[in-house]
Amino acid sequence: MLDFTSALYLGLCHPSRSLPPWSQFTTGFPAALASPPGAVQLAHQLARLQTCEYGVLGTSTFHLFWDLFGMIARRPVTIYVDSGVYPIARWGVERAAAHGISIREFAHHDPEALRNCLKRDGRSRVRPVLVTDGFCPDCGKPAPLSDYLETLRTSGGRLIVDDTQALGIFGNSPGPNTPYGRGGGGMLPLLQTGGPDVLVISSLAKAFGAPVAVLTGSRPAIQEFEKNSETRMHCSPPALPVIRAAEHALRVNRKHGDRLRLRLANLVTRFRHRAESAGFRFTGGLFPVQTLAPASKAETRRLHERLLHQGVRTVLRRALHGHGLRVSFVITARHTPQTIDSAINALAEIT
Repeated sequence: MLDFTSALYLGLCHPSRSLPPWSQFTTGFPAALASPPGAVQLAHQLARLQTCEYGVLGTSTFHLFWDLFGMIARRPVTIYVDSGVYPIARWGVERAAAHGISIREFAHHDPEALRNCLKRDGRSRVRPVLVTDGFCPDCGKPAPLSDYLETLRTSGGRLIVDDTQALGIFGNSPGPNTPYGRGGGGMLPLLQTGGPDVLVISSLAKAFGAPVAVLTGSRPAIQEFEKNSETRMHCSPPALPVIRAAEHALRVNRKHGDRLRLRLANLVTRFRHRAESAGFRFTGGLFPVQTLAPASKAETRRLHERLLHQGVRTVLRRALHGHGLRVSFVITARHTPQTIDSAINALAEIT
């Protein structure tokens, strides 16, 4: 079976023999009382990687978004949501809406649509908060973060970015030998933007292969989050083995990350070239999630089933924005050129 369903983009798996030992899974303390060993140092390493000042770990992005929007809902704000934002961030927004906060949705990656929304709301003293993904796998493009920030700053607003897809993939100074950029810090270093009015929530469960999340931003903003977080008091903190896996991921990233990213980029490029030669059109750009152009639901489902019958496992999913189903191939650094060629050959044979 050729498997194109794993989101471990860099192929990091963290077998137990590669990690320092641990004497227990959890301390039994809530994070609000005592952070697990290594958690504070890991969060600050991730903050530096993302060109932010400070960071704090969370068990998942859901925990972090739930807390953050619960805090935001205590203030007079209006939340503006990029229509392509990932569902987990939306769940946080829905918590704020349940507290009576006004929500405005605007067209995907459209700064002019955001400006029009702000203009319609007039010169309110209510602070705007914008929520977006840093990178959209569906269209294969980064969010226009600099344009969003320029618009928000005229109203004293704040930008919240879900950078889960970009963390570990994109970084600063892209070039011929580093097509994704260097370092793997995500969208802020790639786009050379940021500031004290930016908060970033990211999971390490994709490129870095560790099921833990981090909130990064300015020191005052993160310290306020730590002080008021509900999940740090009432939910279990990240388990010690998970923290060890994340530490291992950052060590591998420092030593081999750019080489792994180059290998991944070469595989994605090969996939796209072979697919184009065979007459197929995929969206996603250079990102490792490659999605076939839309077709009817019945055709898409039939294609997915026939690929599976041919020994090619793909992702059948709903479109992140819009309607319908999509078939996606998720490419990782563990794939080989031969695997890529076999997948395209199977696709061509079926169609």
